[in-house]
Amino acid sequence: MTDLSAAHDAAVTDRVRLAGSAYNGDRDLAARQSLYQWQTPRHDLPGLVAERLVGVRGRVVDIGCGNGTFIQRLRQDRPDLGLLGLDVSPGILLGVPGPVAVADATCLPLATGSVDAALALHMLYHVPDIPRAVGELARVVARDGLVVVSTNSDRDKAELDDLWQRAAGDVLGVDRGPARISLGARFSLENAPGLLGEEFGRVEVVELPGTITVRDPEPVIAHMASYSAWADQHDAPFDATVARARTLVADHIARHGSYEITCRSGILVCRR
Repeated sequence: MTDLSAAHDAAVTDRVRLAGSAYNGDRDLAARQSLYQWQTPRHDLPGLVAERLVGVRGRVVDIGCGNGTFIQRLRQDRPDLGLLGLDVSPGILLGVPGPVAVADATCLPLATGSVDAALALHMLYHVPDIPRAVGELARVVARDGLVVVSTNSDRDKAELDDLWQRAAGDVLGVDRGPARISLGARFSLENAPGLLGEEFGRVEVVELPGTITVRDPEPVIAHMASYSAWADQHDAPFDATVARARTLVADHIARHGSYEITCRSGILVCRR
């Protein structure tokens, strides 16, 4: 979905939906994260972020920390850092090692220049005012600090977009159904450098391509089902479409031995 409607924009950024449903716990986020265990090459994203922070000393804030995947890795690899996790959803913070706080990325409860690095990993597309959030990242980080951001390409997991339209079409009795919602389109690997470049003089893009190969449909179906918080945005019966997708993937695996998904994501390292 590249032509974003106002309804799509509102659904992806609605704080009530994000905090109350999509990220009220970590089940759906964990389902999306778990799909990558079948990716080759397998990029250790928390490890890559830790590597980027090798020269950082002091305080690091993880904005939109979700279920704490990156905080937990940094507590293991960098116990010397002062870590703070922030997220709009109190529910998903329950299992994250503290200190943590509920906060909005467009109005961070941090003093200007008070942190040595900030992380915004696969989350800026959920912020209603992305330029304002980028401005907040620049404000709270010290002049010689850095910001590490991650997101997906517009072309990420194109096979799942095709699968959804085929399955929705079958359910609706048409050739191809409507597109599924795209969480990352508002802040993709293609448009992120321009948005970040408004505040940061240096934006390094590190692309992380890979291929997910599964021999059982369940990891794929769990990933697709994890978008249930946006079921009303799909213009097709959500559960029926997911069920039809399971059959299509199972048939593909029976014929070809596996099902492949092309991944295109990356991290962006920002400095002034």
